Amino acid sequence: MPVEIDIAKVAKLARLALSEEELVGYGAQLVDILEHAERVGALPTDGVTPTSHPLPMTNAFRLDEVRPSLDRDEVLEQAPQRDGEFFRVPRILGES
Repeated sequence: MPVEIDIAKVAKLARLALSEEELVGYGAQLVDILEHAERVGALPTDGVTPTSHPLPMTNAFRLDEVRPSLDRDEVLEQAPQRDGEFFRVPRILGES
């Protein structure tokens, strides 16, 4: 059962100014997409195990272990501005 979608209404809701030619073009593309989705939905999937990824995945997390890091004072010495033990940054980007 074909779905009727008002492309002009969707474009207006998305605040897109589309020409009549663009509306026709996007409408044709949407029809193709919906027809493809309908064909995919009609495939027999009984007995097919659902999957979230086509390839086997393994956990790539590293162990959470304490390792040496940069010295805080040495890093803060290189900061343009600091406030005690913290970097000082502008409230809003672009302001000094």
